[in-house]
Amino acid sequence: MASKPVGWFEIYVQDLKRAQAFYEAVFVFKLEKLDTPDPSMELIAFPGPMDDSHGCSGALVKMDGGPSGGNSVIIYFMCQDCAVEASRVVAAGGQVAKPKFAIGKYGFAALVTDTEGNTIGLHSMQ
Repeated sequence: MASKPVGWFEIYVQDLKRAQAFYEAVFVFKLEKLDTPDPSMELIAFPGPMDDSHGCSGALVKMDGGPSGGNSVIIYFMCQDCAVEASRVVAAGGQVAKPKFAIGKYGFAALVTDTEGNTIGLHSMQ
């Protein structure tokens, strides 16, 4: 098995600029446009090396016919303290579905909904 079981993720959106602003505001990092040969698809990538290091990289995707919201997969973003990122969600246009809660020896999590209706998780050890 490769060093990371998940090699890539995509969060489908309807409004790429709105979604980009949400993720940049909540996590305080910059996303970058990725080139694609398919004009019906736009990608804005999350920061991080695209190599065999630990963790997973991914992108926001706007694609003709690509659905958003109502997903059954939750991507968890690692945080120092997930309550900090959760506190930025409403101001960025999203909703807090479940504020920071304990998950035993595995730390803490929070569930939030982005501007496109996607549920994402926030995870921290404190």
